[in-house]
Amino acid sequence: MLKKGSKLNSILTGSCPKCQKESMYSDRNPLHLTKVLKMNDHCSHCGLKYQIEPSFFYGAMYVSYGLNVAVGIAAFIVSFVFFKTSIEESFIAIVVTLILLFPFVLRLSRNLYINMFVSYDPNAGQG
Repeated sequence: MLKKGSKLNSILTGSCPKCQKESMYSDRNPLHLTKVLKMNDHCSHCGLKYQIEPSFFYGAMYVSYGLNVAVGIAAFIVSFVFFKTSIEESFIAIVVTLILLFPFVLRLSRNLYINMFVSYDPNAGQG
């Protein structure tokens, strides 16, 4: 499932989408909130420039929006349907879930976005 060369590996680990040999982020821990979006300029193994063009990751905001909508719907369904909470309690569950998952959704949206444009190359950085 997470073998090297799969998009899922790069998306879930935050590794370089081209060679998948190193992390794109200067700090791998998304819970260090001051550094959650600090990325390396390029991959030290294959040389891929992560900021493909100026303001490249602004497009990841659309991906983030979609992920947050999905998380919000899932939180509502879990709280309202399975735990039989009121609408107000379900709304609180949505807000708390979105706040807690914020750093993970930020990174995941960037990982998804760059993987839409860059494909794995097993020969990257070999010559």
